Amino acid sequence: QVQLVESGGGLVQAGGSLRVSCAASGMNFSRSMMAWFRQAPGKERESVATIDWRGGSRYPADSVKGRFTISRDNGKNTVYLQMNSLKPEDTAVYYCAAALYGGAHDNYGMDYWGKGTLVTVSS
Repeated sequence: QVQLVESGGGLVQAGGSLRVSCAASGMNFSRSMMAWFRQAPGKERESVATIDWRGGSRYPADSVKGRFTISRDNGKNTVYLQMNSLKPEDTAVYYCAAALYGGAHDNYGMDYWGKGTLVTVSS
């Protein structure tokens, strides 16, 4: 069974930094596209960053460009999201997601999801 387990969330002061991690198991991690999404209360879930199996990254959310960096370590089956210069508007539950090659995909283009980790940025 595929599992995605996020860690590293917590409370951080505005302007600070935080790195969240996602450990994957039960899947071909090295041939998957990984992504981070986030969802604040009352808001729609949005794609924050994606990274393909070759390390190519994209940041669909304009609000995080220049501040967030996605990376992956295929040897550890882990994807990371480094978040710098955090703002209160970044407060959300951050979800790790995976898209498998040839997978059916959901409305977000993903096949598997983690349970999320809460990031709270105080002012």
